[in-house]
This record gives sequence, structure tokens and C-alpha cells, in this order.
Amino acid sequence: MTGKHVEDQLVAFLPNLRRFAVSLCRSRDHADDLVQAACERALASARTFQEGTRFDAWMFRILRNLWIDDGRRRRTAGPQEDIDAHHELAARGSGEAEAETRLTLKSVAAAIDDLSEEQREVLLLVCVEELAYKEAAEVLDVPIGTVMSRLARARRNLAEATGITATPERSAVAKGTG
Repeated sequence: MTGKHVEDQLVAFLPNLRRFAVSLCRSRDHADDLVQAACERALASARTFQEGTRFDAWMFRILRNLWIDDGRRRRTAGPQEDIDAHHELAARGSGEAEAETRLTLKSVAAAIDDLSEEQREVLLLVCVEELAYKEAAEVLDVPIGTVMSRLARARRNLAEATGITATPERSAVAKGTG
């Protein structure tokens, strides 16, 4: 099918596509972004549309796949919040202590951003999203040992970057020998 033919059908189909997108994500703003991405994908792959098949089913499939991918991406990334917007995280009391706490939070956020993508993903899945190592391994499609080693490197790199020092010795119980 020609790009022009897909384009013509797409324009006529936009209200249906938007209605489906709103029903999936329950947010008009997010639905509009999703519809735009689906239209871009459809126009870019117009030559793959097979004449004689249902255009609506093709478009709904594109939209739904984008929605699923977006959901996976959001779960992996976790919530995105600006630390500066959370004044309650800063120390109460003197302005000096509050400023120091804000600087510490910013340095930790910068250190997390500086981690490799692999280390950052594991750190966020395990420490922020509280997934078990096995669950994180399934999400990332890697062995559990890989999750454990990436997490250890991420923690070590964070500690070095922020100047946080570890406790001198773990107890025998924590090591599993007690």
C-alpha cells in the first residue's frame, strides 16, 4: 500500500484511534502522545501494511504495542520526581543543615545518573522498586548472579562518588556464617 493511501486512511481513523488510546491509558494527554507515536510508526512502516487486511486492526495493534512498551519502560524507570520539589526531604531546623541536606541529595542524584545504564537499572529495580533479585533478573533477562554483581558495583560506585563509607565489618549473622 502506498504511503499516501495509509495517510488518507489514518486521518479518517484518528478519532477511533484516540478513543482507544484514552481507554488504554485513561489520560487524554498521554493518549495524545500515544496516538502521535502510533501515527509516526504507521507512516514509517506504511509499506508493510498488506492490502486486503483490516487497517483498523493494524493501527490498533501498533497503538497497543506502543502502550505496552511504554508501560514496561515506565515500570523499569520508576517514577520520575524532581528532588527539589520535595522540601520535606531536607533537614528541619537551621538553614545551614537544610542546605547541606539538599547538596547531599543532589550529589547522590548526580552519582546515580553517572552510573552505567546496567548498574542504574539494577539499583533502581532492587533498591527503589524493591524487586527481589530473581524478579529483577527476570525483568532484565539476565542471570541472578549478574544482578547481584551489578548491584554490588553500583553500590560501591555510589559510595565512592558520594564519599559514603561502609561500616567496618558486617556481623557474622549478616554474612550468613553465624
